[in-house]
Amino acid sequence: MRNISELVKRELAFFPELGVGHYPVPKDRPYDGDYFAKYQKMADTEMGRKLTQARVDLVRRYYTGPVTDVGIGCGQFVEAINGKGYDVNPRGVEWLINRGAYHDIYAHKCKALTFWDVLEHIDIPENAIKQATEWVFVSVPIFTDSSHILRSRHFRKDEHIWYWTHYGLLRWFDDNGFLCAENNTIESNLGRDGIGTYAFFRNH
Repeated sequence: MRNISELVKRELAFFPELGVGHYPVPKDRPYDGDYFAKYQKMADTEMGRKLTQARVDLVRRYYTGPVTDVGIGCGQFVEAINGKGYDVNPRGVEWLINRGAYHDIYAHKCKALTFWDVLEHIDIPENAIKQATEWVFVSVPIFTDSSHILRSRHFRKDEHIWYWTHYGLLRWFDDNGFLCAENNTIESNLGRDGIGTYAFFRNH
């Protein structure tokens, strides 16, 4: 058997007492023009439009000020909420700059950040959410245990680094100074597989 410290660097590690899993995704990731175009196609569907509206509705139930979307997909939420955005995909950055909507969250904090299917992609998500001074809104795959992760369509070795249970996500946000104001399954109800949606407010 390989050394455990080496296994953790190469395989899925799941910590049941924390409700969190980690997979060491390679640094070379598929965020390019084709990735942007894929999200354009998904956004331009009945489900895509309903998802965007559900996300806008969630944010506006709690917060009416300026919003920055992290990991914009193709920019559909940024357009719908008339907000700003941050991305690592060069095509997404170009789209934002062309609209005067680029916001470097690591250089300038924001009252409200959104992470729609994004938090699991970020190497150090703590550094991202700490840039929100009031609210963080999230949609993310939710798992029950490690076997659920392994059989899930959301186990993506080229993109998804982090895997949470429901209580693991609540605990992780609490550890980072946020409490949950709402969680729902609206995105799963609209046809997605195992997605939880959350609104968190800064507690300290």
